[in-house]
Order: sequence, then C-alpha cells, then structure tokens
Amino acid sequence: MKNRLEELRKERGLRQEELAELLEVSRQTISSLENGKYNPSILLAFRIAKVFSCSIEEIFIYEEEGNGK
Repeated sequence: MKNRLEELRKERGLRQEELAELLEVSRQTISSLENGKYNPSILLAFRIAKVFSCSIEEIFIYEEEGNGK
C-alpha cells in the first residue's frame, strides 16, 4: 500500500520524531510507514488521518495486487 505520509508530514514541518510523539508510536514506526514496510492498524490509520485533517483514503492508497493497474 502506498501512502502520502512523508509528503503530509513535511508539508506540516514535522520531523518523524514529532509525528511519532503525536501518534504515540516510535520514530521507527513512522519511518517504516513512510517506506511502505509497514501498514498501519485501522486505529493508527484513523489517528494519522485525524492529525492531518484528512480522510484515510487521502493518505493511504490501496492498490490491488496482480490486476495490472
């Protein structure tokens, strides 16, 4: 799953550490999310969306595997 987390974080002038503190997760979690190595739980996705005043769909882009899109 792709996401716009790094883009949104930088637009707000936040460091990974600052976003991690707001979300009550580790900086490593933020790094893993931004690099696509980790998909958030639904609860974390809602908290991220709330921090950025966006919908989950505006941050996380779901792409089905194997459909050629």
